[in-house]
Amino acid sequence: MIKLALCDDEAEQREAIGNLLREYAASRPSFVLKMSIFSSGLDLLAAAEECGGFDLYVLDIVMPGLSGIDLGVRLRELYSGGTIVYLTVSPEYAVDSYAARAFYYLMKPVEPAELFRVLDLAAAALEKRKAACVAVRTKDGLERVRLDEIVYAELSGRTVRYHLADGSSLDSLTVRSPFQEEAAPLLADQRFFLCGASFAVNLFYVTAVEKGFLRMDGGARVPLARGLAGQAKRRWSDFWLDAPGGDAL
Repeated sequence: MIKLALCDDEAEQREAIGNLLREYAASRPSFVLKMSIFSSGLDLLAAAEECGGFDLYVLDIVMPGLSGIDLGVRLRELYSGGTIVYLTVSPEYAVDSYAARAFYYLMKPVEPAELFRVLDLAAAALEKRKAACVAVRTKDGLERVRLDEIVYAELSGRTVRYHLADGSSLDSLTVRSPFQEEAAPLLADQRFFLCGASFAVNLFYVTAVEKGFLRMDGGARVPLARGLAGQAKRRWSDFWLDAPGGDAL
């Protein structure tokens, strides 16, 4: 099941887009949809805080009070890894949409075929993201952790500490191999970047590449080894530009 949040301040648009989403779900038997509809970004934000977020967000950009862009940024600050699809009447917000790490950007009036194509891509990406896991040996036994839940991993003493999107952390048993070898299952995924001898970050959660460190969602600062700033910026940029929807315009 995919939990979807639709937010648009115009009643006519909410009804039209809502009907298209229901039509899409009806045409895809494997797409089990639970849709919540909101008329303001603040209402959606409150609901996301209460339920822990949605899998997919379909958001208008130009809304009073809290714009779709600001709403997306706030959702990311809540560690919401949900996929964001923006709908708007103007292309001028395309660059701004990257601040919220949008999956796709569609112009209104939305063509049903184009929306359905984007939803197919989003559903496939969600399924792949949820399926990718790493096995971590802990004192309590073996635990499977989804890659999309890992913000970053670090060597802490003789263990690997996984910092998770919900603010918690998970420590492995004592490791005897170099950190890069222990982090190999993460680094095999394009989302992860080795930013030093003891840190690997999930590029999805990086909010800025600054001198000497990477700033993460939630405010954490992960050290960046000298000489890696340029590579980090390229990998971070490529991660978003190469993602499905990067050529939406």
